Amino acid sequence: MQVQQILKSKGIDSVYTVKPGTKVADAAKILAEKRIGTVVISSDGVVAEGILSERDIVRVLASNGAGCLSDAVDDYMTKKLVTCARGDNADAILATMTEGRFRHMPVVEDGKMVGLITLGDVVKARLSELAMEKTALEGMIMGH
Repeated sequence: MQVQQILKSKGIDSVYTVKPGTKVADAAKILAEKRIGTVVISSDGVVAEGILSERDIVRVLASNGAGCLSDAVDDYMTKKLVTCARGDNADAILATMTEGRFRHMPVVEDGKMVGLITLGDVVKARLSELAMEKTALEGMIMGH
């Protein structure tokens, strides 16, 4: 299965972005309100400059205290983004996310974000694919 198929199965699912300079508290509020795990930092909403996750915020809170909430997201975002393309294989993406220990990956085409996939999206797609294979094999065994 390709990333493109995962994006299609998600339906209309926008990527939430915040501009550089946004306060960590404001990013955390978006995460809580939208019930999402990450925001992408982007000046124009199209080019990903960084990513900030719930885990990033929890780590900085634990080490720096609540004062970090008034700091800019730029101070704590992941700047070396790992991205994928629509044509990438879901199994490879799953391996990359697992090895890198992260759960969100921007999908980029021609330098512009076209979506965001999560570890959960990839696992769900893979389970669906396995269920279809199982059904097909059972049909073959039973002679249908």
